[in-house]
Amino acid sequence: MPTQHSLQASRFELKYIVDECCAAGVRDFVRSYLEPDEYADPNKGNSYRISSLYLDNSDLFLYRQTVVGEKNRFKLRIRFYDDNPKGPAFLEIKRRVTDVILKEREKVTREGVLQLLDGKSPDRSWLMANNGDPTAGKALLNFCNLCDDIGAAGAVYVSYQREAYVSPNSNSIRVTFDRQLLGSLYEQGTPLSLPTEGASPRIGNGDNVILEMKFTDRFPMWMRDLAHAFNLSRTSVPKYVHCINTMGIRPGQLFGPEIAISQEP
Repeated sequence: MPTQHSLQASRFELKYIVDECCAAGVRDFVRSYLEPDEYADPNKGNSYRISSLYLDNSDLFLYRQTVVGEKNRFKLRIRFYDDNPKGPAFLEIKRRVTDVILKEREKVTREGVLQLLDGKSPDRSWLMANNGDPTAGKALLNFCNLCDDIGAAGAVYVSYQREAYVSPNSNSIRVTFDRQLLGSLYEQGTPLSLPTEGASPRIGNGDNVILEMKFTDRFPMWMRDLAHAFNLSRTSVPKYVHCINTMGIRPGQLFGPEIAISQEP
């Protein structure tokens, strides 16, 4: 998976909910401009599993920022792709400043993640592939500072199957289709683990697909044509919020007694 740790360029994300028939048409359209993500598995429909541990505090501060539509907000998550204890994890700070998305990302060890979740001070030994870069560790420090500021801890796993297409030779344009969204409680003090059970939020009318079009700087004209051709209607689809709602978690419950998780279809 990508190894960058620096602040990425300003990006824009447009989200839609579509059915499988529409998703098939959109896929055919975008493949005239994009190619499958290099990590996509052709045996799984050019998709791969994404799992993220979202951090929040007991009052669900970050959840509530999204629910009320705070224009300038951020998310704290730890993204990973397998159960390999030697494999990397990625600390991500995803900020929204009005409609602009800014992301900081740091590649770290699983042991580093466990120490971070245990409240330890950040250490450069947690980094992977710093390669002598003097800016390496900046995102790690920023991540830990934000955790301290709001009292954030490991809260909920959010996972889904992603089918992704990207612009050739760059990551400036991406179109993704996300399916099989799953929310699962994180057990405090445990290593990262791929969630296999939990609550599956009902998106749209049910078995629908989350379509995202992402681009840097300028909205490609062909994306405008695509949105018009398929009559796409932009919406908000915050996966963490959907998972929290479906699991029935309320402020003050997250780190308290055992929560009875709703298993809505």
